[in-house]
Amino acid sequence: MKLDSAIIDLDGTMVDTMGDFVVAINLMLGDLGYLPVDRSVVALRVGKGSENLVNSVINHVQDKLIPLRQAPEKIATFEHALSLYQQHYRAINGQHAQVYPGVVEGLQTLQKANVKLACLTNKPIGFARELLRLKGLDGFFGQVFGGDSFATKKPDALPVLKTCEALRTLPGQTLMVGDSSNDAMAARAAGCPVVLVTYGYNHGIPITQVDADGYVDTLQAILGACQTGSVLPA
Repeated sequence: MKLDSAIIDLDGTMVDTMGDFVVAINLMLGDLGYLPVDRSVVALRVGKGSENLVNSVINHVQDKLIPLRQAPEKIATFEHALSLYQQHYRAINGQHAQVYPGVVEGLQTLQKANVKLACLTNKPIGFARELLRLKGLDGFFGQVFGGDSFATKKPDALPVLKTCEALRTLPGQTLMVGDSSNDAMAARAAGCPVVLVTYGYNHGIPITQVDADGYVDTLQAILGACQTGSVLPA
């Protein structure tokens, strides 16, 4: 394929942010009077935006009758819970997160090959920009878009198509790189080829069960795999 540009997901693809999610969620639950949940509970619910994460965790603790640690001062609305979560996430953003091995090298290789790069995530744009800055990745991307940048989030095609417009590239020549079915479905709907990394978050489902053009174990392998045709079909 002629690779003009690449749209790269953030959480689970470039940065392992599960620690941040778990800490912020449990701080929120503590404010609401609930005992903390395990990492596995959070991991199954990451990837569709903050609103979905908070809502699904609240539903989980209520459905599973997770005991209260203390009597809540008031019955929290979803909006109140989301506000608490965002306050805590803003305070700890990046503190419990690490860049995956091979990411910097992969981005450097793509940059040297004159591939235009954009970051597209379902994370709120403010959190995304700050995380990229904290981890030294912001300089690689000419465009950064978050879950609140457009009217819809991945897996809808709109964010991918809008990112292609911003990059001034055609979807068929723009590679989507992600770690979950959300990225793959959005890419397919937009007409972009898609490659998935094997180490991220995919709601507990093996990533190789997701329809994609290929899978790589490190971001560093993407350009070489595309050039040799070992990832994307001719």
